[in-house]
Amino acid sequence: MDHTSFKHRPQWSVGRRGFLRAGFGATLALLGSGVAAQAGDTGDALDTSAMTLTFEDNFDNLSVSPWGPGTRWIAHTPWNGDFGGARFTDPKGDFPFSIQDGMLRITAARDGKGAWRAGLLASVDAKGDGFSQEYGYFEMRARLPDGPGVWPAFWLIGKDRSKSTAEIDVLEYYGDKPGAYSATVHVWHRGGKHDSDFSRINVFGTASPTDMHTYGVKIDTDFIRMYFDGKFVWKTKVLPEHRQPMYMLVNLGIVEGVTSMVAPDPSFMFVDYVRAYQFK
Repeated sequence: MDHTSFKHRPQWSVGRRGFLRAGFGATLALLGSGVAAQAGDTGDALDTSAMTLTFEDNFDNLSVSPWGPGTRWIAHTPWNGDFGGARFTDPKGDFPFSIQDGMLRITAARDGKGAWRAGLLASVDAKGDGFSQEYGYFEMRARLPDGPGVWPAFWLIGKDRSKSTAEIDVLEYYGDKPGAYSATVHVWHRGGKHDSDFSRINVFGTASPTDMHTYGVKIDTDFIRMYFDGKFVWKTKVLPEHRQPMYMLVNLGIVEGVTSMVAPDPSFMFVDYVRAYQFK
């Protein structure tokens, strides 16, 4: 591993995933394998027509319950962990989830006591039942909220968390850090080691997060590749921990701290679809 290419993540972007460690410790080792978009590898091109569609939710209707079984999504992380400045809420009525104009609307808002509540979807339940897949392409098409304190995300977690947690953050948008979004690959090891590689995807100078865009990741035996609107933007090498079935999570969170006091209330994230493809 070439330590000269290590990239150090900004301190503000580390906090959320600390909730996944469950006491794993704080030692950090960066992968240093990130490759710029101009790398030009033939494997960087994206062609979903050469893949098989294995999961699709166009949100014509909503299939979600607090913990399952029998629904496409559950409304919590399977390990029952919250993070950030808002609690993820059991669906009730049209909060925090509703179908609006043929899309999923996720709402973050303060409750009657002034506490933030928000919504998260996971594609497997606490027993591991639901959709997960080893390798392939995973994509969300969504319109993000903007403004300080908002924290929408699309991410993957490996099903086997017995020795470590393998995580791929396809999209994390911090409304108080406009102009770009974050893409990050993690392995949280029991015993304290934390492997991480990170890139800021600088697209929102010309595009707007509040417009509809696609955010995707392609995983094969060698690389994890990130895509924005179908175009390759960044890649990093696969570690052994990511060679396993991974499930999808979509959420609108609120950053914990001062910015939560000025976050737009309510805030909305609109998701047109979530899809997954397997290589033929």
